[in-house]
Amino acid sequence: MPIVIPSAVQVSITKDVVAAKGPKGSLQMRLHPYVSAEVKEGKLLLAADLDAHRDASAIYGMSRSLVNNMVQGVASGFSKVLDIVGLGFRAEVVGQKLTMTLGKSHPVVFTAPAGVTLGVDPKKTQITVSGPDKMSVGEVAAKIRSLRYTEPYKGTGIRYQGEHIRKKAGKTAAGATAGAAGGAKK
Repeated sequence: MPIVIPSAVQVSITKDVVAAKGPKGSLQMRLHPYVSAEVKEGKLLLAADLDAHRDASAIYGMSRSLVNNMVQGVASGFSKVLDIVGLGFRAEVVGQKLTMTLGKSHPVVFTAPAGVTLGVDPKKTQITVSGPDKMSVGEVAAKIRSLRYTEPYKGTGIRYQGEHIRKKAGKTAAGATAGAAGGAKK
């Protein structure tokens, strides 16, 4: 499957390195020795030497996906949105530092790596992680989420937007149903 190169993106190939430059930044990736690449008619074509190894097909598929993500990232970028749920939980961004109040005795400070941009909505309960590299955006979002996982009883913590959290019944709910069904012992 060819990778369509958008008009705003320039792709160059030198030896086994594919580099893409676009409005959102520039990225480069070294290809596996079993995979080769070439640009033809505004499309990037990858090919694999299937006789070289039994895993060459899988390596080709992964390489194609990574190069496609790289081209799409420098063209339009990727983003993940995190929701902060909880009484008094909030976040602020100053430069590349994200300061969060997450119910701990101290504010939690997270510094974003180069190439990743952090943003917070006006209500200070939604964090947007964006950048051209899909893997680094996902990794930063996962690290922020790990600072306060969503707990299963109240549902408070940091979660991805649209993520469904299954709540557990607490002690009182479990005790009320067990006591009503079996009766009290004397």
